[in-house]
Amino acid sequence: MNVLNFVLLMSQPAGGESNPLASFLPLVLIVVVFYFFIIRPQMKRQKEMKKFRESIAKGDKVVTTGGIMGKINDVKDDHLVIEIADNVRIKVDKNSVVRDAADLAQKK
Repeated sequence: MNVLNFVLLMSQPAGGESNPLASFLPLVLIVVVFYFFIIRPQMKRQKEMKKFRESIAKGDKVVTTGGIMGKINDVKDDHLVIEIADNVRIKVDKNSVVRDAADLAQKK
């Protein structure tokens, strides 16, 4: 019981009232850290992905979210026609294309 009283007495400031701005400082710092380390990089990746999807053209080699690799045969407003083998074409949503197949060669 004496330890509990000691801890409670330590938490109260000796001078009475504390600065209310100082109590919000840790919260503000947490928000700033989240913004610079989580939110901002995610927004940057989304912009890059949107730019990539808008620049897709016929003949580009791409990889879908399902891992299907192929060559763009036709580009429409909201979907793509990808040739995955000789005379084998599939129609996929434009948002399912995640990267260019040339990126795979660079990572190896």
